[in-house]
Amino acid sequence: MHEEVSLAKKRPTPVDGTLRKFALRVPECIYKASGILVFGKRIKSLVFSTDLCIIRNVNADAIIAVYPFTPQPVITQALMLAADIPVFAGVGGGLTQGQRAVNLAMFAEMQGATGVVLNAPTSNEVLEHVHNIVDIPVVMTVARSDTDIEARLAAGADIFNVSAAAETPDIVRKIRQSHPDVPIIATGGPTDESIVRTIEAGANAITWTPPSNGEIFKDIMAAYRENKPHP
Repeated sequence: MHEEVSLAKKRPTPVDGTLRKFALRVPECIYKASGILVFGKRIKSLVFSTDLCIIRNVNADAIIAVYPFTPQPVITQALMLAADIPVFAGVGGGLTQGQRAVNLAMFAEMQGATGVVLNAPTSNEVLEHVHNIVDIPVVMTVARSDTDIEARLAAGADIFNVSAAAETPDIVRKIRQSHPDVPIIATGGPTDESIVRTIEAGANAITWTPPSNGEIFKDIMAAYRENKPHP
């Protein structure tokens, strides 16, 4: 009986294709995270990208699509059409505020977003309006250690997205100590060590920034120039 259980837990041979074998893989250490459950799906890794080519060629559990321009429904729709995994769509809060952010959140839900992401400057009033109008998780970005977490929760934040550079693990730890059950997504940083440190601080899921198309192409083009095959 013990032997049967051991065999059941053993991972089978990975299944890959010839053409799609060349793809981006999130760091293995992210799987140490507990994950967050959203509509019954466990999410441990989120790739921070709006690049459709990367979105179609990465093994992350979800996409966090936040970008530095005012959100537009046509961009959200393009992401939804390309992605085969859940998308958490940015709907403003910095440059784009007020009723426009609320409307964008409503459109994102209708287009199929799994969640909406509000940027750190969003007022609690707008956060509350978004929470009241959508039936998908509202992800509230935290970029400063002095953020009033209790006020954000009271206004309707469902998930926190901690993005505070080097301060991220400390802020995650601070939130986790006061709110042991609140779901926390956090940026993991550039190394396995920084990712593990963020998970140990209390993050349930990690946002990973992939290399750009230009960085990926660099080695490929170097090989082609030497008349070598695709690496």
